[in-house]
Amino acid sequence: MSIIKKVGTIVLVTAISMALISCGNTEDKSNDTTQNRTASASTTGQAGVVDDESKAHILRIAKESPDHTILAKAIEAAGIQNVLVNPGPLTVFAPTDKAFKALPEGTLDNLMKPENKSKLAKILTSHASPASLDQERLGRGMNVYLATGHYVQSEKKDGDVYVNGAKILGSVDASNGQVHVVDKVFLVAN
Repeated sequence: MSIIKKVGTIVLVTAISMALISCGNTEDKSNDTTQNRTASASTTGQAGVVDDESKAHILRIAKESPDHTILAKAIEAAGIQNVLVNPGPLTVFAPTDKAFKALPEGTLDNLMKPENKSKLAKILTSHASPASLDQERLGRGMNVYLATGHYVQSEKKDGDVYVNGAKILGSVDASNGQVHVVDKVFLVAN
């Protein structure tokens, strides 16, 4: 075998070896990431999937807001996280921590108890509409259909938009709909 053939063979073997080694490392990292995501998703559903690159969904907006720590805890206590990450469209009227603290004394603590999970879920669900409703549309006045099957009124007063008597303080577009920050908690009848 000539020297050129030997060198060519060595270069070829080295190149193939390096390619296989680098592919092996990439596969291991991909499998680790996939396994971690699968483990997380299997315990918490879609709400457990970590995605910091896409536009935020409603649950992520609530969790990352410093003014919605009580809402985020209530969503988890009610077990409705996966509803808020679905494709939508969905509009959520998100009460601030201040709104939750304005509830009659003991109401929030009572709702957060495990035995009141379904009641808490119903109250939180009454803050959602299965449609993407922006402030402009709500400001024209309409009957807003809620996920509980109830209707509430929206209106514009003195330049501010209100839904079910709660003032919209601000709004955020989400990947799966709209989040409107409100100053009151909607309490539903039994």
